[in-house]
Amino acid sequence: MILRSARRPLVMLVALVAVMSFVSAAEAAQVKSRVVLIAPFDASSLDADERWIGEAVGEVLRLSFVQHQAFIPLERSRLRALGAPTVWGNEVVQQAARSMRADVAIFGRVTRTGSDLVLQPRYLEVKPPGEPVALEEIAVGDGQLFAKLATLPTVYARALRVPLTEAETARIEKAARPTRSLRALELYARAHVALTRGGQDANESAVDLLSRAIESDASFVAAQFALGTVHQALGNRWKAQAQYRAATQLDPTQPEPYKAIGDLFLIQPRRLFDQALEAYAKAIELRPYYADAHVGLGDARAAKGDTDGAIKAYQQALVYNAMSPRVHLSLGKIYFGEKGLYYEAVNAYKKAIDLDSSSVEARMGLGEVYEDKGLWKEAADEYRKVIELDAKHTGAMYNLAIVYEKKDPREAIAQWERYIALASQLPAEKDWVDVARQHLRKLKSQIKD
Repeated sequence: MILRSARRPLVMLVALVAVMSFVSAAEAAQVKSRVVLIAPFDASSLDADERWIGEAVGEVLRLSFVQHQAFIPLERSRLRALGAPTVWGNEVVQQAARSMRADVAIFGRVTRTGSDLVLQPRYLEVKPPGEPVALEEIAVGDGQLFAKLATLPTVYARALRVPLTEAETARIEKAARPTRSLRALELYARAHVALTRGGQDANESAVDLLSRAIESDASFVAAQFALGTVHQALGNRWKAQAQYRAATQLDPTQPEPYKAIGDLFLIQPRRLFDQALEAYAKAIELRPYYADAHVGLGDARAAKGDTDGAIKAYQQALVYNAMSPRVHLSLGKIYFGEKGLYYEAVNAYKKAIDLDSSSVEARMGLGEVYEDKGLWKEAADEYRKVIELDAKHTGAMYNLAIVYEKKDPREAIAQWERYIALASQLPAEKDWVDVARQHLRKLKSQIKD
């Protein structure tokens, strides 16, 4: 029997990574980092053509908070699991913050009083369960939006008792002024609204909006980078790389484009490990506490066979963000793929899923562990969850058919037919489709006999 692994080929670490024991008291907490949920401000009371301002406020705060180690903003992609709330009010924010294991939620409202906009910032500290705290309102006169938005991140930092040096304040305020064009900011915000829908159409709409934002302000680095991420999501690797390169040329101090370039190097058909190492190292040089860049560095070092270097990189990632689902996903792969440690692998994958319930890769990994141990029901449950998240995930469809063969041949036939109907349209699946057809013929012959 031929089993299909959903994992792409990569070089695994050959040593077990200790999860937290390596974190010494001296390393751990020079700065107390908190996971922050940043919600769009509620702009529902504004006219329809102004409601983008609420999204813009949230994005400006996100761009600003990543500039300081005290804040670990939750990725917007993880918020999609919550759907797309029309209004991010108190109850919605409280529920979202708890389900996402955030320490702090940042949110608020944008209203109008006469000709002025009014920003009404709020925050919520999740543990111990607290009530939303309203900060002083900020009146925004005509032509003052950029100036007032630039002050908002430091307002939150003071409220959350985060001390800022002059250099940190300057860096945060610079990030809070990502563009000089109001039209560019509007298009950028509307692109992020579109992306909350998810899917091909949403990505294509975002490409159009972000391209127009860049036309309005060619120096808009955040828009250049965002356009690269959307191109990458659409599978346009070369266009993505061009946007990331453009972002690094416009502002060589921003680490996100370098980290994204490293990711692209790792997934190239011809793996460019040395170039990936260089890109990740540059991102870390610019932002030493950039946890995802440390994870990428670990992946690149592991691919090069540098076990000790990979371990060190993963350790650093956990020092800066112990709640990173990506690190726990990597640990699950190590435990299962290299050490054959069933319980440790299950726990690591479950931790990744607990932190990010939409992690298709973690669910696939968990399903494979269950399948390897003959736990067919548990394996099938995980593969079905993957298909619920991604109806076109051919790896999960294939593996689910294999599992059904163990318990229900008739259901296996139906699953093989579903897989073949989808995968036969994809050139990359040709070999797997041939194998699937062999399974299907064999099952039908057995049932007929």
